[in-house]
Amino acid sequence: MSIALSLGNNLTTGGVFKADAVNNTSVNNVTDFAGLTGGATLILLSTQTASASASISFTSGIDSTYDEYVFKFINLHPANNDVVFETNFSSDGGSNYNVTKTTTNFEATHDESGTSGFKYGTGDDIAQGTGYQRTGLVGNDNDESVCGELYLFSPSSLTFVKHFIARTQGYYGGAFAWSNFMAGYCNTTSAINAIDFKMSSGNIDDGIIKMYGVAKS
Repeated sequence: MSIALSLGNNLTTGGVFKADAVNNTSVNNVTDFAGLTGGATLILLSTQTASASASISFTSGIDSTYDEYVFKFINLHPANNDVVFETNFSSDGGSNYNVTKTTTNFEATHDESGTSGFKYGTGDDIAQGTGYQRTGLVGNDNDESVCGELYLFSPSSLTFVKHFIARTQGYYGGAFAWSNFMAGYCNTTSAINAIDFKMSSGNIDDGIIKMYGVAKS
């Protein structure tokens, strides 16, 4: 009722907002919009910036607070040329990154001369293995980097396996747009509570990874 009256006082008889009704994008006199709902909200939990880093690990904040976690990769630049950007998970707080996984991987490519390709990444997937999962490709020329995101679902569930999906875009080989699509599950009913990102060889010289929690509905 208070919202309706406040809005009414700021409308002309023709239903148009008066000139002073909106101030700095806020409706005057309206103090409570608690009844309004929106979509899922990303809550920034952690930001890490690479600086000649062997890997970037998130060892805290992955718990039952959120049902979904999102990791954003922003211009990760490797020390070594034409390397694989990789991911692995931990159920012991980061002491070991060796969770058993089954994954699938495919990629689309297009180079600057116009040659394109699309294929399933045979050998880039994992069948009940514990090694690092290929998540993208990137070169180390000054203008090359890889960007993208990874979604991890219900990592604290003690009932279900832990599903994840990643999508990355890398500048690779000095001429390729290399888009990688990866998904799979950690085949464990233990909680996943840490995640590690690295290059297949050499350091991550530069770039940012952000971790978000998706607010529960």
